[in-house]
Amino acid sequence: MTRSDLVNQLAERFSQLTHRDTEFAVKTILDAMSDALARGHRIEIRGFGSFSINRRPPRVGRNPRSGEQVIIPEKLVPHFKPGKALREAVDAHLPVEPDEPSSRKAPAASDETHKATSA
Repeated sequence: MTRSDLVNQLAERFSQLTHRDTEFAVKTILDAMSDALARGHRIEIRGFGSFSINRRPPRVGRNPRSGEQVIIPEKLVPHFKPGKALREAVDAHLPVEPDEPSSRKAPAASDETHKATSA
């Protein structure tokens, strides 16, 4: 689901709101969540999940082209932990039969053509 899909669904569900008002509401909520995370706050939405910030310590990596060592600086990254109700709702929509190897999607013909021409 994209942001515009969410706006469209909410506009359909709440007919008293205009599409522009719905779009503004969604933008305001997402901006408030982004600002709270940027300030280091934790967001908890009961029944849905919580958003927090995780710290990734600095580390030494390698440049894949040259192989030389590169220092990767510390990063703060957003983290989402789903709530129990969300986990149960997603789990309830699993397919009944196990996924069989024969039912997996084959690669698209264009992928195979591209691989053959680039070899």
